[in-house]
Amino acid sequence: MAPAGACPAHPDLPAADSEPVRRFLAGLEKIWPEGFERPDARLGLAVSGGPDSCALLLLAASALPGRIAAATVDHGLRAESADEARFVAELCAALEVPHSIDRVTVGAGNVQAQARTARYAALGDWARQQGLHAVATAHHADDQAETLLMRLSRASGVAGLAGVRARGAAPLGDLVLLRPLLDWRREDLARIVDAAGVTAVADPSNLDDRFDRVRLRKALADADWLDPLALAQSAAHLSDADEALDWAARREWNEAVQELSSGLVYRCAAPRAVAIRVIARIVQELDGGEPRGGQLAILHDRLDSGLAASIGSLVAKPQNGAWTFSKATKRRQSSD
Repeated sequence: MAPAGACPAHPDLPAADSEPVRRFLAGLEKIWPEGFERPDARLGLAVSGGPDSCALLLLAASALPGRIAAATVDHGLRAESADEARFVAELCAALEVPHSIDRVTVGAGNVQAQARTARYAALGDWARQQGLHAVATAHHADDQAETLLMRLSRASGVAGLAGVRARGAAPLGDLVLLRPLLDWRREDLARIVDAAGVTAVADPSNLDDRFDRVRLRKALADADWLDPLALAQSAAHLSDADEALDWAARREWNEAVQELSSGLVYRCAAPRAVAIRVIARIVQELDGGEPRGGQLAILHDRLDSGLAASIGSLVAKPQNGAWTFSKATKRRQSSD
């Protein structure tokens, strides 16, 4: 069983005027300017007990005294999780930071995806109950670099390669999510935790070679010619490109999509990457759900070649220089 962490009675916070705290504040202000314009704005922290989230907690406690609260989401997927949540509670008590433990149930299927959905739902409910204005997570440059390389190996598009954004919204909600540590290295954060005298939680899954991310992390450690900070910056550039494509897709929608009695018609005038995003919105509007990028690309290419296609319950057809999208006609079953 992995150790649940250890907290001294009086952790040594980094000084408020120290370089790490000034760096943290400068990065946070870029992505959360309203938090600096409103002295009453409060920030929530997602703290699992690992070294990265413990460093986030220590930095924020020094930088924003009296303006933070922390939450630990216990998925109940490992025997150690309850002890780890209690460790975070002890650390927060020592720092005089309000703390909550939210226990969630993870559904069947893709456990990691289900856990992520449950985690953000719990954080959103907690933030609303506590009157928090945003929630920060401890994603850092090494996380971003690993995500970029993993998604490159899976032929992801621009949206996937952009990784996590410095500022965004939680899935299925309006919770503002902040990642103020995306230009920090994992080793920088570990030093802050060590200097505080805190022993963070050691998650055994971080050493399990069955996980793609663990194998990639080990490979990166041996590839000293690859710079995780540069890779993370490339992900940030791709995030900018993703926003630009979204902007272009919204404009294309307004100028080229019209309603029909039977569905929607799209007079495509945009490059393929933009058109695929418009088609994705059409499918969502008419059929619900979120189709995969590969399905949308195939649909676009068939239409662009003058061929009819289908996706979900929709039929798409080239017609008079445009593409029409409508629900497929249900076949009537004959009775005996």
